[in-house]
Amino acid sequence: MRYLARLKYNGSDFCGWQIQPNSLTVQEVIEEKLGILLNEDVKAIGCGRTDTGVHARDFYLHFDTENSGFDAENFKYKLNSVLPYSIAVIELRRVSDDFHARFSAVSRQYKYYINLTKDPFKQNFWFVRQPLDLKAMKEASSILMYYEDFTSFSKLHTDAKTNICKISQMDLEGNENHIVITITANRFLRNMVRAIVGTLVEIGMGKRAPEDMRRIIEAKDRCEAGSSAPAKGLFLNEITYPVELIQEIE
Repeated sequence: MRYLARLKYNGSDFCGWQIQPNSLTVQEVIEEKLGILLNEDVKAIGCGRTDTGVHARDFYLHFDTENSGFDAENFKYKLNSVLPYSIAVIELRRVSDDFHARFSAVSRQYKYYINLTKDPFKQNFWFVRQPLDLKAMKEASSILMYYEDFTSFSKLHTDAKTNICKISQMDLEGNENHIVITITANRFLRNMVRAIVGTLVEIGMGKRAPEDMRRIIEAKDRCEAGSSAPAKGLFLNEITYPVELIQEIE
């Protein structure tokens, strides 16, 4: 039987989602706790990979189990009881075997938070110590909507078969105290959002012109884009699935 779990986590304590040697990851913790409660080896398949220090407000995973008949709501309570405070399970329900947390997703949305004034209660955000030209950043960000090949914003030497992504939303909102960047696409490349944000901030600082964004994208060269923004300001904000695939099975 297949179960869907929806969770949120603070990524500060983890080296990303995916299991890796000698590093604590969210997937490792989830699989360990599921295995203890179900008394079997469990593989948790996530909706994607978040990098070290990146947070998730809306993260989906699925797992298969031979156990039958347990109450999902009660199991969610037990799972939350053994998970660290930095990981919280929001929903847990049985779904069709056709559901796949990664491949069934039709869109993903990230938000990146920038502070322009020092705020001790927002230490998860990127603190930029100089004013940014929001108008210039917006002008540059709008150019992204006209392209689909984002090689210039991809981490090098990944296992991605294509660097084609379709961005459906690119918004910047803010004032003299903070900026929030929202980007929605069907898929994202490794490090893509942080590379885009880092480039936009350089434009906001006046180090590059807004129209440089077009040249950077067309170069298809990571060296042409700006430095990646810090991981701590990035939040996986929303995952969208076809409704029929995430309906609960009684």
